Amino acid sequence: MNESVWSEKVKPAPPPWKLSGEGILMLYKFSKDWVENYAQLPDDLSGNFKGGIGYVMLVNYHESPVGPYRELLIIPGKFEHTGKHSISKIYVDSEASTQNGRANWGIPKHTLPFSWESDDGVDHIKIFNGDEKIFACTVKYRGLKFPVTTKILPIDLHQLWVGKEYHTKPTGKGWGKLASVEIEKCNKNFFPPIQKQRPLAVVKVNPFEITFPKPSYGL
Repeated sequence: MNESVWSEKVKPAPPPWKLSGEGILMLYKFSKDWVENYAQLPDDLSGNFKGGIGYVMLVNYHESPVGPYRELLIIPGKFEHTGKHSISKIYVDSEASTQNGRANWGIPKHTLPFSWESDDGVDHIKIFNGDEKIFACTVKYRGLKFPVTTKILPIDLHQLWVGKEYHTKPTGKGWGKLASVEIEKCNKNFFPPIQKQRPLAVVKVNPFEITFPKPSYGL
């Protein structure tokens, strides 16, 4: 493990990880222009956007090897030089998740506090930087449950972190309901401005379970 990702008081939790909880899956078809200008791509992804389905995910992990935590991430789509998905921005509210995510899979996590409140088919989710609210949304969900699986929506991740390439294919399944989302706040200095992007679909998945295996390295 690269020592530069670690700080004191965080214990390594090597892969594989098995996690469970609830989440919101938003599917998008982002334009190349939007991704190149607004998706906050790191240098290795800039100029390489290929297309495909993009994802924004809000996740409330109830169980993980580092305990419960919340998460917001964006996968703009696939990239030409790898043919795979990449996470360009991600926040969690657990420093243990941040440091292990970087070390285990090269996922560029950053730590900020979250608020996640649920009441009768509605989730209110907020993220803060100090006293400033940098992201807020309301998610409403309804109807019959249907199965959701990575066999239908596979994610094949390639991440570059501290000069090392990580390739990971998480697998998961759960039960979803159709949902709608209202993005009330999205500070573009912290997260890509998705509030004016219309999702193809929004699904509330509860419960779900997902496994992040040990990655392979290089392409």
